[in-house]
Amino acid sequence: MEAKGNHAGSVYLDKLAEELTHRGLDAWLMAPPGRVPSVYVVNPAARALEENVYVDCGKDGLWWFWWSWAERISIADDLDAAASAIVRVLALPRGRE
Repeated sequence: MEAKGNHAGSVYLDKLAEELTHRGLDAWLMAPPGRVPSVYVVNPAARALEENVYVDCGKDGLWWFWWSWAERISIADDLDAAASAIVRVLALPRGRE
């Protein structure tokens, strides 16, 4: 991940945290010294459903959101797609709401 110290990456992460909060998840920017910044996301209805989301500029020159297991979520410019995917993954299983 090359987003460390990159202002563009932080802007994407801030926007994602805000969107996820609007959608009912707890989300905040984590930027500990010497580490790659991420958004820490938690489902408040089931705190075990949590994830760190990263952003990085790919070889294609586009910014992408990434899961902690290094799988792309969506292009960072499509905030709706990224937030929808994260909400879906961190949702309670049907019948448990």
